Amino acid sequence: MLRRRRGLLIGAGAAILLVLGSALLGGGSWPGGLTADVSVPLDRAGDWIIDNRDDHPLFLYFLGHVSNFVVVSVRAVYLLLLTLGWAGVTAAAGLLAWRLAGTRLALVSVAAFAVCGLLGMWVPTMQTLALMAVAVLASVLLGALLGLAAGLSDRLDRVLRPVLDTMQVLPAFAYLLPVVLVFGIGVPAAVLATVVYAAPPMARLTALGLRGADPGVMEAAASLGATGRQRLLTARLPLARKELLLGVNQAIMMALGMAVIASVIGAGGLGDRVYQALASVDVGAALAAGVPIVLLAVVLDRVTAAAGARIGSAPAAGPAGRGRTPALASAVAVAVVAAVAAAGHLTGRLGWPRTWAVDTAGPVNRAVDWMTAHLYSGVPVVGGTADWAARFTTGVLNPLRSGLQWLPWWSVLLAVGALALLIGTWRTAATAVLAMAAIGVLGVWGPALDTLSQVLAAVAATLLLGLALGAAAARGGRLDRVLRPVLDVFQTLPQFVYLIPVVALFGVGRAPAVAAAVVYALPAVVRITAQGLRAVDPGAMESARSLGATGRQQLLQVQLPLARPALLLAVNQGVVLVLAVVVIGGLVGGGALGYDAVFGLAQGDLATGLVAGAAIVCLGLVLDRVTQPTQRRTRTGKGA
Repeated sequence: MLRRRRGLLIGAGAAILLVLGSALLGGGSWPGGLTADVSVPLDRAGDWIIDNRDDHPLFLYFLGHVSNFVVVSVRAVYLLLLTLGWAGVTAAAGLLAWRLAGTRLALVSVAAFAVCGLLGMWVPTMQTLALMAVAVLASVLLGALLGLAAGLSDRLDRVLRPVLDTMQVLPAFAYLLPVVLVFGIGVPAAVLATVVYAAPPMARLTALGLRGADPGVMEAAASLGATGRQRLLTARLPLARKELLLGVNQAIMMALGMAVIASVIGAGGLGDRVYQALASVDVGAALAAGVPIVLLAVVLDRVTAAAGARIGSAPAAGPAGRGRTPALASAVAVAVVAAVAAAGHLTGRLGWPRTWAVDTAGPVNRAVDWMTAHLYSGVPVVGGTADWAARFTTGVLNPLRSGLQWLPWWSVLLAVGALALLIGTWRTAATAVLAMAAIGVLGVWGPALDTLSQVLAAVAATLLLGLALGAAAARGGRLDRVLRPVLDVFQTLPQFVYLIPVVALFGVGRAPAVAAAVVYALPAVVRITAQGLRAVDPGAMESARSLGATGRQQLLQVQLPLARPALLLAVNQGVVLVLAVVVIGGLVGGGALGYDAVFGLAQGDLATGLVAGAAIVCLGLVLDRVTQPTQRRTRTGKGA
């Protein structure tokens, strides 16, 4: 009743403001008098960096040493991997997985590294692994320090929260440009950009683990006279081990997701192969380089997740408990790896044998050529994929973009504020309105609404498919078993890889960017929806069945209403993930803010790239505020 009354009040207020706005402000796009030209100071900053990069003390005595340290670290790890040889690296991966996660995942790890070699990608895989090892270590250390500060201090938590939000929402193409200006094209810029992208999850989960420590344990430690440092080392950190390991897991996944994007600024390795394949629309070569990234992500994800699940279990439950102490088992594992590496040196087979490589690019490209020839256009009755893309563009994207850009600027702010206020608080609404207004002040109102139209279209398609598949998967059975590995692959496949098959099937334009965004965001929506529906109280479901409700009635009248928080989270995650890929779609004709971010990086135009990146951050903040009300309402409700 209160929610309905609040909605009526907000609707009445919005209607009154709409009438007043029409009378006082008229229509039109964002007025030029309310824009701020930031290109001049940004261009000056870029010129200063270029002019002083070789002789300024900041670069000579600090940033230069950072760059050299990163290069030396990556080179040392790469040389170690080459010294171990393909057999030594594969044995080390298998034994490490066995120690942490058991025999099954050890076999999976060995098979994954073997597939990397069979695809002819052993050297690029080692290059990517070396770069990711250094980047993940730096991300974990930086994230742990930030999380430690945020977990122990409320003031620092409030200061760091918007910083971490910006680091996560800012598109990679936007902050690649300043990193390249400072460090130049190469490994240091790639590693540092990856650290910026991968450190926030570690920081957030570290802070969450420290703040979630059992109060009873902390009180007992304090009553025994433990100092603050002792309580941290002996109580807080041990209690937060699972969150810390989950943070490591997320940092690894984010770093691998960045592998392809970092190749644009000289990361090399697998990402460079994928990027080159994108430039030539070579689907076979892209998959040959993308599959090893997926395999690395799956192996590292499963191993770290299994290690986290074993925390707190009895030592005997693990593989080291079968009559051996952990120290002895570790010593045996090291000895085995050393023996395998020595055998490789003696036989001269450190590199993966070329005769063992399998050419998969040719068959894949022939299959794609067949699909393009038979599905691209001219299909009877239903038309081809190019026809679908053209119809989607003219029937959905163009009218949606035209409608948003036709709206008066103040009405867009009013709609954003009303939506945020309807599902949140005054603070939520003020944040959303200010973020939307900042887009106009930056002078990119039109491109931002173009990007928003693509996001809305992609989110609608993602939710329709995701909610339907999630509801079907929640019932278990064969569909759930079939979807699980497919979703695993789709979630770990790099964003760039999605662009290649959609361009081959749909051509260049906004439609393929939307299609790639849908495919990328769909797994998260399906998983969250299925998990939320499975978590519905069994008692409520049993009561509905006892009253004779059909399966459809149970879904619509019981499961969906009770799973509302999970469904809202699915919507929020779908919006964030769609926005990330729609921006990358600027590479394949998506235009709007994504094109500006890519253009700024390609041309070294700091103003264009950073303005587009800041506008994307603001747009992401607006969409986040109008799609995630639950936590904010609960938090503010306590204060009310």
